[in-house]
Amino acid sequence: MSGIISRGFSGRRRDSDQKLPPGQYLERGFPVLSAGPTPPVRTATWQFTITRETGDTAGRWDWQQFMALPQENITVDIHCVTKWSKLGTHWRGVSLDTLLDGVETNAGYVMARSYGGYTTNLPLPDLRGGKAWVAYEYEGQPLHAEHGGPARLLVPHLYFWKSAKWVTGLDLMTHDRHGFWEELGYHDYGDPWREQRYQGD
Repeated sequence: MSGIISRGFSGRRRDSDQKLPPGQYLERGFPVLSAGPTPPVRTATWQFTITRETGDTAGRWDWQQFMALPQENITVDIHCVTKWSKLGTHWRGVSLDTLLDGVETNAGYVMARSYGGYTTNLPLPDLRGGKAWVAYEYEGQPLHAEHGGPARLLVPHLYFWKSAKWVTGLDLMTHDRHGFWEELGYHDYGDPWREQRYQGD
């Protein structure tokens, strides 16, 4: 998730030898931007739940069960709406294809929920087909709390506020609804290559 920004923020000069989305600059660090304070989430009490549009539970995993699922190493570029991008980042996690396998639903959308109350909405197809993960490692180390640890959503083809930190589950929805930043004017979809930063972009 990302912090409140101004339309007047122009970012830094792009590196001409890097393929970056429009308006982005190359970031060597990993800025910490959040909608609120970092919640104290422990693996001993962490759970991830998928809820169908009917309100019933389609799947639930505690940390031990989650870690027993098939794991993937992921190398992706990430792009923040505040205009920084990091290229070739390395993660480890569980594919949403694995978590959604066998879930029967008529939903077309998902609301991702996080510890601390954060939410963000996504089309369900954007979480399938090898496009999204629940990640728990970054650059070979357990994911730090300020970056969403112990586990965060990772949807690298969209602006990074869609990759909800401290993720606790997904609510399947037949109709789209706004999440936290979307209620405040951020774009419903958030494609960095189309500069979909705000509603109307």
